[in-house]
Amino acid sequence: MNIMSFLIPTLVGLIFGILGYLLGRMSSKKDVLLAISLQEDLDVCKATVKNLNQKINSLDAELATKTKHHYSELQPQFIFDKEIALTILGKKVKNNDLKIVEGIGVKIESLFIEAGITSWHALSIASTEKLQSILDAGGENYSIHNPSTWARQALMAYQGKWQELKDWQANLLGGKE
Repeated sequence: MNIMSFLIPTLVGLIFGILGYLLGRMSSKKDVLLAISLQEDLDVCKATVKNLNQKINSLDAELATKTKHHYSELQPQFIFDKEIALTILGKKVKNNDLKIVEGIGVKIESLFIEAGITSWHALSIASTEKLQSILDAGGENYSIHNPSTWARQALMAYQGKWQELKDWQANLLGGKE
């Protein structure tokens, strides 16, 4: 009886130990398989995001081309008269000089030109968000500027509304209302 009282708990312990070991191995295999599955899902998601970003960029480029073409057909073509601009503004103005816009200087003009905004018309149809993103990309010295009035000022210049532009700019401070 003495051996039985020792043998039964030992066998029960051994059986439960083996079962625990086997269950643990099965669980760790499931964890490894789950981790592999999750990594595969993550890789698929990354590839999908990359494809969607490429599609967005393609659609943005297509929209920009169509918008440019569309606006050039719809917008009346104003003839730039530097003499009228000189008379009203009291300074020489070059056609499509972005610096005529209050708040835009040489460096900001060069940022916009690099970004494809090379005319008063292009500036007039650009969203404030797009202009701000160009400024932000230029760095801290440019991101502090507020381009909220620049498109409207550029439209006035594009349309040859020099007196209206001059009057409005007189009330602006660094291009801000």
